[in-house]
Parts: sequence; structure tokens; C-alpha cells
Amino acid sequence: MNLIDETIAAIGPLDEAAMRDARDHQARLTKPPGSLGVLEEVSVRLAGLAGQCPPPLPEPAAVAVFAADHGVHAQGVTPWPQEVTAQMVANFLAGGAVVNAFAGQVGARVSVVDVGVATELDAAPGLLRRKIAPGTADMTAGPAMTADEARRAVETGIQVARELVAEGARCLITGDMGIANTTASAALIAAFTGLPPERVTGRGTGIDDATHAHKVEIVRTALTQHGLLKEPSGPKGHGSLRPPMEVLVAVGGLEHAAIAGFVLGAAALRVPVVLDGVIAGAAALAAAALCPDALGGCVAGHRSAEPGHAAAVDALGLRPLVDLELRLGEGTGALLALPLVQGAVRVLHEVATFDSAGVSEKDAGQP
Repeated sequence: MNLIDETIAAIGPLDEAAMRDARDHQARLTKPPGSLGVLEEVSVRLAGLAGQCPPPLPEPAAVAVFAADHGVHAQGVTPWPQEVTAQMVANFLAGGAVVNAFAGQVGARVSVVDVGVATELDAAPGLLRRKIAPGTADMTAGPAMTADEARRAVETGIQVARELVAEGARCLITGDMGIANTTASAALIAAFTGLPPERVTGRGTGIDDATHAHKVEIVRTALTQHGLLKEPSGPKGHGSLRPPMEVLVAVGGLEHAAIAGFVLGAAALRVPVVLDGVIAGAAALAAAALCPDALGGCVAGHRSAEPGHAAAVDALGLRPLVDLELRLGEGTGALLALPLVQGAVRVLHEVATFDSAGVSEKDAGQP
């Protein structure tokens, strides 16, 4: 059995008994029933993930920023040069990026995983050199990756999840870096959801109208090239029926494949994952296609301004905790949401019940 199959075999559904216990406990806490809204359901799901109530506190947290370049950059989908990927990796490692500032605020550790940066990177503290290839090929001209590259990228994500958890992380956060990766994300989201390119292709780093229109057509070209473009007259609500690894090979990025593996690895270890934006959303669609139960421990940290991200989280059935019109990536939106996830679980640990606090409950006969 290979690592991917072994990991998927270790992933089980949420524990229903633990979830019932968590709902019952929420109902006995010194607050009106349901008054913490979405946070109550987060706590219930994480109890189901852990198989106990209360679940372990999701701390400390670790961010893995998966970095890779994209061959579709050659099609002019962004005005930013490809060299920016490596330059931003250096910025992460120097502690000068937004992800570093937000991680410092919540006490999370940042690791950068080179799975496909075109530039050769020197060893540095915080850098995990796991390069599969120096970027993908141009998905409009052929497959973005070979099957072996996609498999190795997914396995790398699984291994990184295992390593971070072995080092003490009790919550994992997805991060990403790769110039042109929103183009690959749009193609993946269209393929997995069946939505048309114009519905899921956004402006990424802030492109103008002409470049955006061109980007939509590039996504359409790639999907057509690989037989992944859904016909308008086809059945509604379904994406590609192709195996998920084939979709990743055709139009994915090395970081998408690695993040999909990261989600699978965390699920097998029963450790929650806070997903970031559109790149994480696209990768989570691939992970869910490989193993639906992998979503049990996933929390959508935020809703990105990218239209494809809204489509992805809707398809995944996840409720984003934060909506601030962010479109940065790096793991920033997920880090902002981390205290909400931790607070949801802390309530189960620390808030008194009506009985223990000597507080009277609402009269059952009153509305």
C-alpha cells in the first residue's frame, strides 16, 4: 500500500457519540442555547474529530506555506514576474511578510515548504526543501504535471503534516505562495464543481479588466485541452467525473497537490486544519474527492474576495469564519480565524454549567 492509500485508509468519519456529548455539554453551559452560533458547531465537529468531549485545545498551531511556480505564467495571466515567488519565500524566512506578523500575533510557527519553486533555494531555518520539480508545465499546452510528480507532491504534504504534528502542533494551517497560482486554482475549482471559468476566475494580485478577461480564457483553454470543461447543457451541480489525481495532473499546481496531502495527513492524525483562501479551497476539493471524510477536521478560516473561493467552500459545505475581503494568501486569513477556532474549543473546557455555577436555567414552561 502506498503512502496516499495508507493515509486515506486511516481516515475515519467523525465520532457521533463525541459530537452528541459536545452538543449536550453546550446545552448545559451558562449561556442561552445556540448563542455562540457557528462556534458551537465548530466545537462539536472538533469533538467528533478527536473522539472525545471536550476535544484537545487546538494549540500550538503551525503554518505550512507551500511554495511553487506555474508554467501557465507564460500565458500572461499576471503582471508579476515569476521571480517574485522565490523573493517572497526569502521574505517569509526573514520574518518580513504578513503571514509572519499574523503568526506572531497568535503564537503560530511558520514553515515554508519548497515543493516547486523555479529558483534553487539555499538552506535556511524554517525552509523545508522538498522540491518535486522547478514548477509545473504550461497547462494550456499539456498536463501541468506528470502522474509521478502529482503523487510525490501529495505524499510530501502528508509527510509535512506528520512532521509538524510529531513536533507538537495540535492545529495545522494551510499557506501558499506561487505567482499565477490563482489561475491553476480557478481551473481546479471549475473542474471539481462544474462551474464555468468566468464564475470562478478572479483578479488574483489585482489585475486589470483586460488581463482578467484573458485569464478567464486561459482557464477555459486549459479545461478544454484536458476535457474538463463542463458543457452548459450538462447536469447541474457536478464537476469532473475524472479521478481526482488526474485532475491535479492536468491543471493543478505542485502546492495544490501538497496542500491536498497536508489535509489528508492531518485528517489521518485527527488534527484540525484551518484552511486559508482560494488556493487552499481548490486543494481541499481535491482532498475531499480523494477522501470525503478528510473534511471532518477542516475549518474554513475565511472567505476570500476571489469568486472561486466562495464556490469552493460552498461545494465543500464549509462555513467561513471571517469575511474581510482578503485575497493575500500565505495563510493570513486562516491565522486571523485561529483564535475563533481555539475559543470555540476553550468554551467546552472552561465555561461553567448551570449546575456547577449555581445559575438558574430558563423556566421550561416559558417561551
